Amino acid sequence: MLEVKSLQVSYGAINALDGISLSVKPGAIVTLIGSNGAGKTTTLKAISGLLRTQAGSIAYDGQDITNLPPHQIVKLGISHVPEGRMIFANLTVHENLMMGAYLQKDRHVIHGELELVFATFPRLKERGKQIAGTLSGGEQQMLAIGRALMGKPKFLMLDEPSLGLAPLLVKTIFEKIVEINHQHGITILLVEQNANLAFEISQYGYVLETGRIILQNESKLLRQNPQVRSAYLGA
Repeated sequence: MLEVKSLQVSYGAINALDGISLSVKPGAIVTLIGSNGAGKTTTLKAISGLLRTQAGSIAYDGQDITNLPPHQIVKLGISHVPEGRMIFANLTVHENLMMGAYLQKDRHVIHGELELVFATFPRLKERGKQIAGTLSGGEQQMLAIGRALMGKPKFLMLDEPSLGLAPLLVKTIFEKIVEINHQHGITILLVEQNANLAFEISQYGYVLETGRIILQNESKLLRQNPQVRSAYLGA
């Protein structure tokens, strides 16, 4: 579904991505792990068109999307939940969700997507008229994912969904990610610091280090890898 080949992205003279290649099969959950500054967020931003690439290619569903404008990439069915949630703090929960549906013109489709979001995150229905900035961290993460789902995506990218959340809420968010994947058939590319949880719910994983992929394998095998256990699993 997604094929990234020899991707290079630079911030001025600094090489953030140094020729990475990865692929995601339809219906899968694939995870990217790595320490801070490894290039995980840069990878997602390049795929969603927020950063220009200097070399390499990105193909989605067989179509070259390298350096396409972000709104065109969203239109093709890719939604991106950014690190730090980036909700519209001064708008209501409902208004935030409607922002996610800005490309949808059919009211019936919008209503259907809204019901899907509320079925996945009932708390958002309860909080519909509340100003988003007053929500708890966990509720804001639910809102950020819900807003992305309003675009009717086939491919969802999640950047650090557990960041800053209490352990119980992290468990809930990850259960919802699996639900979105299984029940709605949405393919997921997950960037996550909590490697244990990421490997638990994904089928395949990539390990990034200073802009390069140093390891890749089935998640269950990466979980047993001594190098990964020592660097990311605290074992």
